[in-house]
Amino acid sequence: MFDNQKGPVEVDENGNPIPRAPKRPSNTVQVDFKKMSKLFTLPLLLVVVAVFVLLTATYTVGEAETALVVQFGSVQTVVVPQGAEEIKAQLVANKYENVKVIEGKGLFFKVPFIDEVEKYSSKLLTYKTEPSEVTTSDKKKVVLDNNAQWRIKNPVLFRARMQSSISKANTRIDDLLFSKLRESIGLETATKLISDKDFVNEMTTKIKDQINKDLSNNGVEIFDVRIAKTEFPLQNYENIYNRMRTERQKVANLLRAEGDEQYQVVIAKAEREATILKAQAYAQAEKIKGEGDATALEIYAQAYNQDPEFYQFYRTLITYKDVLGKQSRIVIDSDSEFAKYLFKIQP
Repeated sequence: MFDNQKGPVEVDENGNPIPRAPKRPSNTVQVDFKKMSKLFTLPLLLVVVAVFVLLTATYTVGEAETALVVQFGSVQTVVVPQGAEEIKAQLVANKYENVKVIEGKGLFFKVPFIDEVEKYSSKLLTYKTEPSEVTTSDKKKVVLDNNAQWRIKNPVLFRARMQSSISKANTRIDDLLFSKLRESIGLETATKLISDKDFVNEMTTKIKDQINKDLSNNGVEIFDVRIAKTEFPLQNYENIYNRMRTERQKVANLLRAEGDEQYQVVIAKAEREATILKAQAYAQAEKIKGEGDATALEIYAQAYNQDPEFYQFYRTLITYKDVLGKQSRIVIDSDSEFAKYLFKIQP
């Protein structure tokens, strides 16, 4: 069934129309974006303004930082991690008594758009000098390679004296360090400078204290001064080599002389001992020979006593043997006692 006003209509089995259920009101809500934008714009704007004001009215100082609050080019406040009383005394002594000193770190407030914040590192900085040539008390030239550990202690004075320039601070440190080293080394010998470490440590500590005294009004503090390397100039190497060679030659000559002296001592001792041994041997030989001769004479005497005629004959034969050779020619009288056995002549 169809209703011209309501459209199709459902009917039951008898053809009667079935009434429709009443329509429930819709839950759909229409949003007015213009009203909503007006509603949230003002709070959002206030949040943005608050964040901007917070960022421009505050600043933070880290663990390893110092900060200056500058107003129209003049320092108003300084924030340091430690030593506020000492820094305040330095500022008063240098006519900065109006500067406020705050010790600490974290969040701090300033006047927005008027105050400017300048930050400086409070960490140790290392300055390595260029190798420089100095002259010792014994007129020897050495080349020193130095380095210094320093930090910005008083940023107000560092800003005023060094114009916040680390390079200017390094130049000032280099000038003082070189002049102090040259003055101290000029009083000592090169050997002591190179070999005596205790002297070098004591010297550099003294130089550090002197430089800190000179830089006390510059906002800079020196923590350590070290001589990294000590060398001789290149033109001195040949002279050093020649001197070393001469010294070694002197030592070699001394050793040779001592060796020759020892050699002569040993030779003289050996010769003396040999002479003594020869004398003892000769005395022993003469003694033995004398004993032999005495024994021989005793034997001869015994033989002579037993048969004088035979003994005389034996001794004559021995004399013949010693005097006459194979082709010996001798002229003697025929009645000579020496020739009686030779010519078989009786006296």
